[in-house]
Amino acid sequence: MSEDTGNVSKGRLWGGRVVSALPVLALVASAIAKLTHAPKLVEQFSGKFGYPETLMTPLGVIELLCAIVYAVPQTSVLGAVLLTGYFGGAVATHVRVADNFASPLVLGVLVWVGLYLRDPRLGALVPVRKPTSG
Repeated sequence: MSEDTGNVSKGRLWGGRVVSALPVLALVASAIAKLTHAPKLVEQFSGKFGYPETLMTPLGVIELLCAIVYAVPQTSVLGAVLLTGYFGGAVATHVRVADNFASPLVLGVLVWVGLYLRDPRLGALVPVRKPTSG
């Protein structure tokens, strides 16, 4: 599915691109921290969340791949679906240790808001309608 920008205003398109860039930048930063085994992240990942450090590299690669699939207009819907699963797992991880889960939840919502703004076909699939009187 490619980014169909024919029926989208320039403002909405650029707004969607900006909103979409936020989770992509967060994912890239998180992936780099995982791939470099940043000491602060290792402590949180292994100590607080209880995951083995050996999972950091595969998860970093998954984050990068999902971000790329989402950032490419032709595969952005698939990327949004994959990121929904990824951020859902992140929310579950935070909930499991009674940690604040707002960040992955907000990033997951931003994925879909950004896509909704830049691709009118998503609006046709999930229409937002004004209430009718009567």
